Amino acid sequence: MRSLSIIFALMLAIGIFAIPQNDATAFTEQQIARGAYGDDVVELQARLQYLGFYKSKIDGKFGYNTYWALRNFQEKYGLPVDGIAGSKTKKTLSGYSDYDEGWVKAQLQAGNQFTYYGGIPLAQQVKATGTASSGGGGGGKSSGSSNNNGTQTQVPPKYTDKDVQLMANAVYGEARGEPYEGQVAVAAVILNRLESPDFPNTISGIIFQPLAFTAVADGQIWLEPNQRAKEAVIDAMNGWDPSENALYYFNPKTATSKWIWSRPQIKRIGEHIFCS
Repeated sequence: MRSLSIIFALMLAIGIFAIPQNDATAFTEQQIARGAYGDDVVELQARLQYLGFYKSKIDGKFGYNTYWALRNFQEKYGLPVDGIAGSKTKKTLSGYSDYDEGWVKAQLQAGNQFTYYGGIPLAQQVKATGTASSGGGGGGKSSGSSNNNGTQTQVPPKYTDKDVQLMANAVYGEARGEPYEGQVAVAAVILNRLESPDFPNTISGIIFQPLAFTAVADGQIWLEPNQRAKEAVIDAMNGWDPSENALYYFNPKTATSKWIWSRPQIKRIGEHIFCS
């Protein structure tokens, strides 16, 4: 009997009878913050949904809804409340939630709308609550828009309907022939300038800054924007930045300024090159 006990102890030590635990290292090692997108964000949103904090569409884009859901999780579980998924936050989240990667990605690929934690169709949830936001954003007037998947996306409280309309005019005038990602990137550039001390501190000031945007110079700023341009603006306001923090962009086929070619180039989307 003693020898059997020794063998059993050895088997436990090498993990043959180890008790299954939630995978605390399910995420990659990268820190996940607002503006990020990809598989790590999908997992973050799904795990937050599993615990009831995130109630919007799982889309792999770290916008304001994800940000506030993460902050609420951090506050409840005694973590530093910064809206950033670092190693400690990810370990805690993984320990308290489950994530069926195959199932979630299958739903995304099929274009299904769902809430991972409760199996309630997202459209019903939005209809019941009147918002797809997870809350925590504070007061103020905000408007909603339906994105390409038909779900409601909220405008963060820091922005107004006038901001959305004016930026949509700019995006439509500057980039209506660009892919959707490129339109979001143009909107993101405006918001990136808003955060920079080198530019005016209002959206209208940025858009109407002399020589800043071709659409203002040639009058296309006053064209009526379509719904797609408005959705691009709202996506940018919710944290999606395909430009990767760019402050400038230009079309190499039509650019006449030598100065713009001197800017460090980040990436190209459609006909636009985005620069820092």
